[in-house]
Amino acid sequence: MSSTVKLKSPVDGSVYAERPLATDQQINAAVERARRAQADWAQVPIAERGAYLLGFLDALLAMNEEIVPELAWQMGRPVRYGGEKGGVEERTRYMVGLAETALKPFVPPDDRPGFRRYLKREPLGVVFTIAPWNYPYLTAVNSIVPALMAGNAVLLKHAAQTLLVGERFQAAFDRAGLPKGLFENLVMNHGQTERLLASGKVDHCNFTGSVGGGRAIEKAAAGTFTTLGLELGGKDPAYVLPDVKLDHAIANLVDGAFYNTGQCCCGIERVYVHADIYDDFVDGFVAETKNYVVGDPLETATTMGPMAQTRFADLIREQKAEALRKGARAHIGMKVDNDREGSPYIAPEVLTDVDHQMSVMREESFGPIVGIMKVRNDDEAVALMNDSPYGLTASIWTTDTDHAAAIGDRVETGTVFMNRCDYVDPGLVWTGVKDTGKGGAMSVVGYENLTRPKSYHLRDVS
Repeated sequence: MSSTVKLKSPVDGSVYAERPLATDQQINAAVERARRAQADWAQVPIAERGAYLLGFLDALLAMNEEIVPELAWQMGRPVRYGGEKGGVEERTRYMVGLAETALKPFVPPDDRPGFRRYLKREPLGVVFTIAPWNYPYLTAVNSIVPALMAGNAVLLKHAAQTLLVGERFQAAFDRAGLPKGLFENLVMNHGQTERLLASGKVDHCNFTGSVGGGRAIEKAAAGTFTTLGLELGGKDPAYVLPDVKLDHAIANLVDGAFYNTGQCCCGIERVYVHADIYDDFVDGFVAETKNYVVGDPLETATTMGPMAQTRFADLIREQKAEALRKGARAHIGMKVDNDREGSPYIAPEVLTDVDHQMSVMREESFGPIVGIMKVRNDDEAVALMNDSPYGLTASIWTTDTDHAAAIGDRVETGTVFMNRCDYVDPGLVWTGVKDTGKGGAMSVVGYENLTRPKSYHLRDVS
């Protein structure tokens, strides 16, 4: 077994970074430090915790000029998009500001003379965050910030593909002066991760990744009563109605499908368009997609970099080939250097004449390919949107808010969007249904999932 983790860059296939694995002894020592530090941290006033977290944010934002090209080398996102600075700031500031309200004791409304009754939210203890590579800062912030604000300690295991992100978090917390032991970045392999979960030494695990990964997490933690937050696969649909503002829908859905080379948890992977506007929508969607420039993410002209790993790109090629064999029509045909099997560089693709017998319409793609289907009415659209093992987000494109809400009530999903997509609102819970997972991040619900309820029933007998 290798004693190091190597980060292979999708830009040119080189080893961009290599770090030693933590030893089992180092991992156990980190858990013990976290447990000790957390006991003191839980007594720190929420406002004081917030000051540390805002100091962390300032330190992280100050690194952005270094982070942006670093991300391009690690996972292929073009430098022109500037990293994840805006989202990290929005979510951190919102969750810090929400903490006092979310963690305020609840007093039952029925007054009982002679009794003092209330419910408090207590920290869980040690939170283990396992973060993915596709939005490596945003997804980590979702649990790290509220976990610390709620009085927990945090251990971070970041994806090997974005190995340096964990180090950036550690450096920012260190610069902010966060008490030692409260946050620690650990370089671990799958076996070590499973053993830590099986040990019962952590109180909560937050994992973002594949369905298979989520099942492995559940299996490893079985019998420990460790609580879990799992955000797993997705196959997010969009439904475009005849009264839509067409240009707006096309521009936003193309971006929702292909931003970050389609490697978005809530990226658009299938679109259902009402027959009345289908042809105009497809024409506009294809024309907009052809504006993408695929290439070196370090070049400012590039709008789509390579996928993070060659196997991800090869999956997209397989889905496209299968769809074409079954009668689908491809519209882009863009010529891209190195777009071949075994290369992470791949052109965006738009397919029509697709159906749900094709994997591209039911199985997660997580890449730059999207299928567009014509539908006759809401009933057909809803049935197709629900014909998936996943349910993270769904977007509805119309000028009628009440109609959108009514359709949303019928769709099996964690979030319903109208006239937007691919966005996490920190004021609303980020959650999924079916194979997308369980639990929730952001909002007051995110705080509830990172704390436990404790009741106080105090009787005055004086």
